[in-house]
Amino acid sequence: MSITDPSGEPAASEPQSFIDRLRALLGTFRNHGSLRTDLEEVLEARTDATAGEVGEFSPSERKMLRNILHLKEVGIGDIMVPRAEIVAVHKDVSIAELLATFANAAHSRLVVYDDTLDDPVGMVHIRDLLAYLTGVHKDRPEVAVPDINLAAVDLTRSLSAAGLVRRLLYVPPSMPAADLLVSMQAARVHLALVIDEYGGTDGLVSMEDVVEEIVGEIEDEHDDEEALIKAQPDGSFLVDARTPLDEVSQVLGPHFAPVEVADEVDTLGGLVITLAARVPQAGEEVLTPGAFRIEVVDANPRRVKLVRIHPPTSAASEAEAGGMTA
Repeated sequence: MSITDPSGEPAASEPQSFIDRLRALLGTFRNHGSLRTDLEEVLEARTDATAGEVGEFSPSERKMLRNILHLKEVGIGDIMVPRAEIVAVHKDVSIAELLATFANAAHSRLVVYDDTLDDPVGMVHIRDLLAYLTGVHKDRPEVAVPDINLAAVDLTRSLSAAGLVRRLLYVPPSMPAADLLVSMQAARVHLALVIDEYGGTDGLVSMEDVVEEIVGEIEDEHDDEEALIKAQPDGSFLVDARTPLDEVSQVLGPHFAPVEVADEVDTLGGLVITLAARVPQAGEEVLTPGAFRIEVVDANPRRVKLVRIHPPTSAASEAEAGGMTA
C-alpha cells in the first residue's frame, strides 16, 4: 500500500490564483515558447479546438490583454497631441486670462511656457487654480463656505506670482508608451511634453492618451460629441481637418486619397496641405487625383481647420478615369 503525502498535492477545493489559471491555460495550449508568445497565440486563437481555453477570457478582456502586450510597440509619437493643437499659456498670464483659457479649452491641465512653446516651464492644474480662488493653501488645507470671498481675489496677479506652476515630464517621441506610463506613475505626473531632437516642442501626451491605447476611447461629460464628418443636404461633407485620413476614406471610399500621399500624412488637413504644397486659405479649393473637390472653409496661416468635400460627379469621374487611362 502506498502512502501519499497530502502536502505534495494542492487541495481540490483550494482556489487558483490568476497566475495559476493562466499557467494552466498556457500549458494546455502549448508546451514550448515564451510566456508572451504563448499568451498572444491564446488570445488570437479562434478554432473550435481552443474554444474552451479562449473562453477563459471575455472579448473585452482579450482585447485589453492584446493591447497591453502591444503597448511596448507603440511610440509616444503615435499617440501624442501635435504641437499645433496644444493649448498653452504664458507664465505671466493673469489669473483672469487663465480662467478664460481653462473655460474655453475644457482641459484640466495646461502647458505653461516662458518665451515660446519651445521654452516650457511646467504646467498648471485647474484644481490648483480653484484652490487659489477659494483661499486653500498648505497652511489652510480646508475652507468653509463663509470664508470664500471671490471679490477679494486679485485676478490681475500673474500665474507665476501665484505659484501655481507645477513640473511636467519631458520625453522623446520614440519612447514606448508602456515606459511613459511607468514614468508617470513613479513621478505622479499625468502630463508629458514631447521634445524633438533639437529640444523643441513636438507634441503633448497625457496619461489618458496612454490608457486609451489599452481600454479604448475614454469620453467624459465634457468631451465634444459633435461628429467630425457631417453629411450635407447637397451631397457634400463638412469635415474637421483633424479627422484621421483613414476615417475619411471609410466614408468617401478608398479612392479618396492617393496611396502615395496617404502613406505620408495622417489627417485630412495634412492631405490638403500636401496636395496644395502650401497652407491654403479659406475660400480656396484643392482637387484630388480622384476628382474630389476640397473647399477650405476655415484656416489660419499655420493650418487648415475645416473643409467641405464635394464628391466627383459622374461626368467628372468619367473624365478623370479617361484622363488617367489615356
